[in-house]
Amino acid sequence: MRTILGIQVGDREHEAVKVQELLTKHGCFIKTRLGLHDASTVSCSSKGLILLEFLPDTQNEIDAIESELSLLESVTVRKMVF
Repeated sequence: MRTILGIQVGDREHEAVKVQELLTKHGCFIKTRLGLHDASTVSCSSKGLILLEFLPDTQNEIDAIESELSLLESVTVRKMVF
């Protein structure tokens, strides 16, 4: 089974450090991390999107990071399982 979390950060200025701390805390279980944000030549977007792919057989850790990220005010988490 392959699990991917999509994490939308609605207020990067205030939540980025907290999100980064959680990703670092659970980093040993993350296989792939891809960060996306809307940027223009004028300014950087306040929203961001992160995609995480996890190592197999780490469901407890996936549940933990999903729960912890969901507690952050401007963060939305969606899970895809293949």
